[in-house]
Amino acid sequence: MNHIKTFMLLAAMTALFVGVGYLIGGPTGMAVAFAFALIGNLISYWNADKIVLSMYRAQEVTANHPDARVRTYANDVREMAQGAGMPLPKITIIESDQPNAFATGRDPAHAAVAATTGLLTMLDRREIRAVMGHELAHVKNRDTLTMTVTATIAGAISALANFAFFFGGNDRERPGGIIGVIAIAILAPMAAALVQMAISRGREYEADAGGAEISGDPQALASALQKIDAYARGGRVNIQAERNPATAHMFIINPLNGHGADNLFSTHPSTSNRVAALSQKFSGNTTSPPPDMVTSTRKRSPGPWDQQAQARKPGPWG
Repeated sequence: MNHIKTFMLLAAMTALFVGVGYLIGGPTGMAVAFAFALIGNLISYWNADKIVLSMYRAQEVTANHPDARVRTYANDVREMAQGAGMPLPKITIIESDQPNAFATGRDPAHAAVAATTGLLTMLDRREIRAVMGHELAHVKNRDTLTMTVTATIAGAISALANFAFFFGGNDRERPGGIIGVIAIAILAPMAAALVQMAISRGREYEADAGGAEISGDPQALASALQKIDAYARGGRVNIQAERNPATAHMFIINPLNGHGADNLFSTHPSTSNRVAALSQKFSGNTTSPPPDMVTSTRKRSPGPWDQQAQARKPGPWG
């Protein structure tokens, strides 16, 4: 089913891209746009993870990373992936004060997960595990290809619309004339954004439920969502995300402004609705696992978050 959805999404985004090309340059513009769309789709498919990771200058985490928290984060991702029966994704870190995370890649065998340094600083170990469980659920559900390709094509549509506005306004011979050019510049990015929003909201609920199962800690995920959302709503600007707004739907919480509401113009469900959905689905899980519980049966030595996790305030489950 996900393959069908991906194909339909690619077809819709490609049609939008080609339509914008036609309105800008007529049949010739449509042909050029179609050629670029095909090339872009192929590049996005084979290099989905590299494209987005390079946008955010993500660095792969090595076994000898000097920061103990980063090493622990990587170890927990490895153990959860193993416990979920998944291929090990590439594990990366992004230098950003905003706590956030995303997953990318064309399939589970070619996936990558990324966490910001702000996530590792502000959240305790249980919460970080739960967030990365959410990202692993995206990988397992094969959401990553759809989300990454959407980001790539949406960015291309916005760039094409800007090109039409700045370089095509004086050509009255093109379809639609000046009014058409202005309409393209305004409506094309909106249409691309609506597609992003439509595919993202439902997938976030599914990834929340799957992530809670992978990490075994729905309470920690709810707490993490609330903390990340509170930071995003604090008015702090994420410069990297602002430079790449087409990727906003890929993050666990909207990195642009954090104002989530279940309406046509939101890339994410509201955090309160996500927490409520988790509480309803896992209402019987009133006891969270101890901080040293991992997906595998191996015993680990205490990590740098253990004291924080034990002192953590209760969440919506008690």
